[in-house]
Parts: sequence; structure tokens; C-alpha cells
Amino acid sequence: MANLVKQYKNDPFTGHLSTPITTSLLTRLILSNLPLYREGLSPILKGLEIGISHGYFLIGPFVTFGPLRNSSIANFAGLLSTFGLLCILVVGLIIYGNVSFEDSNLQSKNEWNKFTFGFLIGGFGGAGFAFSLLNYVVNYF
Repeated sequence: MANLVKQYKNDPFTGHLSTPITTSLLTRLILSNLPLYREGLSPILKGLEIGISHGYFLIGPFVTFGPLRNSSIANFAGLLSTFGLLCILVVGLIIYGNVSFEDSNLQSKNEWNKFTFGFLIGGFGGAGFAFSLLNYVVNYF
């Protein structure tokens, strides 16, 4: 049986293993199309796109499984819970940016702050869009 797991680029000192999945063309294509790795996007647009997807999908578990799931304000409570979680995530992003980038490297710190701002705005927008769909579109069907 062939050994399918090898060192990445035959370097035993890297912390990555080369497998048929991690080195396949399909995996590299999918990862290169993620907003964080896509070429030509500014940091604020990367954060905006990632935030929209997080805000859009985070509201669902709060509406479905939250303590007010059987009440008439379940969607609104889910929206507020999503806003709260997004604020916690943004605080985490701010803390990460402050400890990861030194003061001498202002360009990276500035880009991270733009990414964080885009994530916040996108997250609130995605959650607001999902809330409007839940309130005004789902109730008509």
C-alpha cells in the first residue's frame, strides 16, 4: 500500500502534512476563492463579505433554539442575540489585532482594523437581512 501522507514539500520541519486532499487542485481552488484569500479585494470588503455570511447564518440557531423560540418575538430576540454575538466576535478580533500586530507595523494593524470594521457592518447587515426575510417573506408562505 502506498504512503499517501508525506511531509509538505519534503520538508520535515514544517507543521503541515501533504495528503491527497490538502494538496489537490480542487482544495486549492476552493480556498483561493474564499474572501480572505481572494486577490484584489480590500480588507474592508473582505471583512464585509465574511461578516455578511456570519450575520446571515447566526440568526437561525438563536431563533430556532433560543429560550423565546415559541413566542411572538422569537425573530427579534434572535436578531438581538445575533447582534450581541457579533459584538463579542468583534471584540475578539480587536484584541487579536492589538496583540498580533506591533505598533511599528501600522499598515498591517490598519488593514486588520479595516477588516474588523467591515466584519461588524457586514454582520449587522447580514443579520438584518435574515431578520427581514424571516419576518416579511417566511410569514407569507
